Amino acid sequence: MKVIKIGIAPQEKIRERVLAIAKGEIKPKASDPKIWFTSMRSLSQVLSDENRALLDVIRTARPASISELADITGRQQGNLSRTLKTMSRYGLVKMEKNERSVRPIVQAESYQIMA
Repeated sequence: MKVIKIGIAPQEKIRERVLAIAKGEIKPKASDPKIWFTSMRSLSQVLSDENRALLDVIRTARPASISELADITGRQQGNLSRTLKTMSRYGLVKMEKNERSVRPIVQAESYQIMA
């Protein structure tokens, strides 16, 4: 079972960390978070109850396209696309392009939040 580790820190701390890693001053550990949010509020918006349910549907139904996912969930395709794009930016979902469609793939089965 793949677990994604999520960190929460102010934007300036995240930036300092990224720069220190780039300069070689810090070597990230395998146990360090891979995804960062600037607040619990921003995290809770992306991983809301509705969005976690959406991730479960994607994980279990394995839809071949966003259109199919819209049919399964009853959500509007445009709204769904925006939500998936946000999740994709954070690395929670991978958007796999096929010949004529885009297939969402969940990247983990659970999430561990680290402050």
